[in-house]
Amino acid sequence: MRDDVMLRVEGLNKVFDSGNRKVEALSDVSLEIRKSEFVMIVGPSGCGKTTLINIIGGLERATSGSVLLDGRQVSGPGADRGMVFQGYSLFPWLTVQKNVEFGLKMKKLPAAERRDIAAKYIELVGLKGFESALPKQLSGGMKQRVAIARTLANEPEILLMDEPFGALDAQTRVVMQELLADISRRTNTTILFITHDIDEAVLLGDRIYVMSRRPGRIREILTVELPEPRNHHCLVMAEFQQIKSHIMEMLWQESSDAAMDK
Repeated sequence: MRDDVMLRVEGLNKVFDSGNRKVEALSDVSLEIRKSEFVMIVGPSGCGKTTLINIIGGLERATSGSVLLDGRQVSGPGADRGMVFQGYSLFPWLTVQKNVEFGLKMKKLPAAERRDIAAKYIELVGLKGFESALPKQLSGGMKQRVAIARTLANEPEILLMDEPFGALDAQTRVVMQELLADISRRTNTTILFITHDIDEAVLLGDRIYVMSRRPGRIREILTVELPEPRNHHCLVMAEFQQIKSHIMEMLWQESSDAAMDK
């Protein structure tokens, strides 16, 4: 076993019991994420991607298998895992500053320390000057920046992201992707990111896990070796297009096979 593995998922299975029938969502899923690595998961709709990240986050229980974070068994939610969803989940009555401070307040950190930590991450996500703004005064991209800052302020061991940019327009989405790539590089944060967007997966990921149709299995693991910094210029590179084409072909086959199964 590698000693730099932050997250290890072994033989994970998940079956949902809906009364008259059982639905197998995940089948024998295993993966590893190394410290400071940016890992993407892609797969056809309904393959269990969100179920997988919810189990890792402690929001759902696996039917069998194990999840180890830095060698510790995951059995429920914890501050060692920060989660960012497509919905911003901000408190509408709190300012940007107070939203970012929220988790730190729950930890009972002194007010001055909370302010300093929040200020650091607000600046990191490019929102300095908006500390007093309420969520209703922010664009979608700015709200997601606040959500990312709030999560990073708690200094989780791993950041779990489930389609965080899915609700954004195309241009804002690329801006947020470049921002996240920069934050990842500057903070060495370990990130597991789920997406339907193949461009996003190739642009951001150090490695990409491609899942099969339901029940979700790991079909292939791809290593991405694009030059740094990762930005929109990478989208036209031959290496980028080659990986994208390979993933598209796999997902097309999985979706086609899923349609034939019905």
